[in-house]
Amino acid sequence: MEKTFNRYVVNATGKGGQTYLTQCQDKDALRKWIADHEDQIIMNELRITDKKKNPLINFFFKGNII
Repeated sequence: MEKTFNRYVVNATGKGGQTYLTQCQDKDALRKWIADHEDQIIMNELRITDKKKNPLINFFFKGNII
């Protein structure tokens, strides 16, 4: 059995109040998911967490990873 690793965790709020929670393996998959759901989600409330990045870096530098 092949072990898969998902690097990015995406948490988004939909325009109708839905909550989206998904995981992507790489930046290409992340960009594709965002492009596919761009009309359904509120882009200002999109949160992307990189599981490989140190949590202190995320705390001090609130930057966009895309």
